[in-house]
Amino acid sequence: MTLYEELTDGLGRPLRVAELVYAAAERDPALPSRAEIDEERTHLQKDKVGLEIAQGDFVSGVLAERAAGEHLMRSMREPRTEAVAALDAFRRDDAIDLGPMRLDRRGRVGEVTIQNHASLNAEDDDSTRALEIAVDLALLDERIEVGVLRGGPATHPRHAGRRIFGAGINLTQLYEGRISLVEFMLERELGVVSKLYRGHVDGREKPWIAAVERFAIGGACQWLLVMDRVIAENGSYFNLPARKEGIIPGCANLRLPRFVGERMARQAIFFGRTFPADTPEGLLLADEVVAPEEMDDAIDRAAAELRDAGPESLVSNRRALREAQEPLDAFRRYMSGYARDQARCLYSPALIDNLERNWEAKRRVRIAE
Repeated sequence: MTLYEELTDGLGRPLRVAELVYAAAERDPALPSRAEIDEERTHLQKDKVGLEIAQGDFVSGVLAERAAGEHLMRSMREPRTEAVAALDAFRRDDAIDLGPMRLDRRGRVGEVTIQNHASLNAEDDDSTRALEIAVDLALLDERIEVGVLRGGPATHPRHAGRRIFGAGINLTQLYEGRISLVEFMLERELGVVSKLYRGHVDGREKPWIAAVERFAIGGACQWLLVMDRVIAENGSYFNLPARKEGIIPGCANLRLPRFVGERMARQAIFFGRTFPADTPEGLLLADEVVAPEEMDDAIDRAAAELRDAGPESLVSNRRALREAQEPLDAFRRYMSGYARDQARCLYSPALIDNLERNWEAKRRVRIAE
């Protein structure tokens, strides 16, 4: 029996990736303990020794084995315990504030508001965890039929009062060594993004609408690739600055070519191509572009149309599209390679150099101003 089978009681017990790697570390001295990872996170990324590489290799090996990999993917699509615990309160109040995220029920629509204001809605470990809890609650509440993901009004002086969709990975936290391979890079793709795309493991899924205002950068652009409807405001744009970040942009390499073709996908990932929403190329990622004052009505219309299809037909068609475009086995194999390679990207000299040039330089300019 493999270590994974032992830890999951013969594939009978679900474990999230974080639970898995730290349980495995108690049996395998080659894997770092939670205390060792916590200590390393107190150092700048450039000063770490790369303990997470062993975690990436371990998860990659689990995903490479079909039975174990499928079990791990199913486990990651179980509702988080925090969401289950909060469900009754959400049903009572029709709202829950999770810090970086908020969920409100408006009739049959569950609206997730991104409110990580200190970083222009950039992603980090905490915001990813909060987003997954919000998505779980929207999926668990039987009164909600359609989910909406939208940025909240910004508090930053430059954008005050304007809604912002998302600024990608939090480069400050990445530079400071506080972005996790496991809880961010891996659990994000296998957890919340998979739940947006595939729903819960028990078959409970719902359509999602993205409302893009200002910009969808990096990971926020990746979210668009699993949405059922993308509505963008005039003047907004999408991009994947993976070259400047020195990392793999989640599952964009798997999904983006389906939308824009492989040539433009390479331009986006390797050369930082930007897609303005109101251009022919931008309309390959957005379904509709509207004036800012028309966004609320556009969301309501899209939600009504999705509901009119009926939940049985809608879910069946969602599932059929996925099975044709991205079979689970293709996703499993992609994530196996991603776990291995992303771990190395996080500790590559190129990533450190990119952060020094593209983050630290901008920080010095801001301080000077």
